[in-house]
Amino acid sequence: MKNMEYAIVDIETTGGNASGSRITEIAIIIHDGKNVIDRYETLVNPQKDIPPSIFGLTGINNEMVANAPIFDDISEKVLEMLTDRIFVAHNVNFDYSFVHHQLEQAGFKWTARKLCTVRAARKIKPGLGSYSLGNLCNSLNISLENRHRAGGDADATALLFSLLLEWDDAGEIDKMLKKTAQDQRLPPNLPPEDFNNLPEKPGVYYFYNQQKKVIYVGKAVNLKKRVTSHFTGNNIKPQRQHFLRDICGISFEVCATELMALLLECTEIKKLWPTYNRALKRFEAKFGIYQYEARNGYKYLAIGKVSKFQICVHEFNSQYDGINLLRSLAEQFEIDHRFCKYSRPEEGELFQNNEVKSLPDILLHNEQVDNAIDFLLNNRPSFAIIDKGRSADERSCIWIENGHFHGMGYIPRDAAINDASEVKSYVTLYKSSQYIEQLIFSYAEKHPGKVFFNKHFIK
Repeated sequence: MKNMEYAIVDIETTGGNASGSRITEIAIIIHDGKNVIDRYETLVNPQKDIPPSIFGLTGINNEMVANAPIFDDISEKVLEMLTDRIFVAHNVNFDYSFVHHQLEQAGFKWTARKLCTVRAARKIKPGLGSYSLGNLCNSLNISLENRHRAGGDADATALLFSLLLEWDDAGEIDKMLKKTAQDQRLPPNLPPEDFNNLPEKPGVYYFYNQQKKVIYVGKAVNLKKRVTSHFTGNNIKPQRQHFLRDICGISFEVCATELMALLLECTEIKKLWPTYNRALKRFEAKFGIYQYEARNGYKYLAIGKVSKFQICVHEFNSQYDGINLLRSLAEQFEIDHRFCKYSRPEEGELFQNNEVKSLPDILLHNEQVDNAIDFLLNNRPSFAIIDKGRSADERSCIWIENGHFHGMGYIPRDAAINDASEVKSYVTLYKSSQYIEQLIFSYAEKHPGKVFFNKHFIK
């Protein structure tokens, strides 16, 4: 047990069944057998209403989770915290079932050895009146704050676990773990050296089939741990078995940051479209803003579905986002509402307008539409994101040009950058997308200290 690490987990949920309920809060505490060495805690947007009875128990309501990340957004972090560690919880099967189910829905195959502090306490401290977390804390003088919140219960479980390890003279915990030990093996056609060469760093990994074609691309906070997670568990579904049999090689590219790994993963999947990558399809832009000119010479702006055969001015994930922007442009540039269409009709119908009285001056109107389009295309910000490099000798850089992802790369640590736009000369060009831009702008908002606009000196 010397090198063993434990992930002590507590969750709050919308209900009692993993298949029909969702996680609303999660806390993970990493314990090395002696001390707590890491901790993670966050509210989670369950994407469904929290019942009043659950609010009464936990104090977590719909307003509290409205702006919290959904589980998909934290799934990589959760997986990183749990991989290669013993999953510890009070009534472990409850927490494990929810985490396993939601990681699986996020596209991750994960299993772990489990340890229940209820059963461990019964073995190591028999004869107590109750083994609920609250009563155990009272019996054993363990501080329990924020009851029925993930962080408070996880902290108490960590203290209980430390005491159980200290009192376990008979090696009961070791015995319990041996019973749940699982065999971890590599795919049958994968050379072991490909796996052994994986570093424990952020990056992107590629699975190849026998014909050396990329069949899967993934990103990781820790390449070794993430790839390992693909090969654990006992899922016997044909799709998973075919996937494992098809893996005949692995390559990887180390990235300086998790954001760079995520951007590279997105662009590589878009370029290679590997057989087993499906998750990012849902992030394809579905709507766009279009410009039309009617037979009478008036220009129109309309929201419609993205088409391969027509070029739109700007793309959106949802029609709602497009409508909001079009309304904002119409107000800002004083465009007559009759020339704004919030759903794109059949061609021809768009140009029919029975309200011909009091039409605006055509030249002025068309200039207003042109100004709105010019603003949309050319007045979005240009900036650089500067962060740590892959080594101490460099820094990583991402360049955004007029609101669009331009590229990313690395700057020597001693390079003098007197203007943020000089970063452009250090980046490798990549294709942008609405989803990639959304990721970058969200990151920039959360980390303003890493964002540099034109004329900013980068130290």
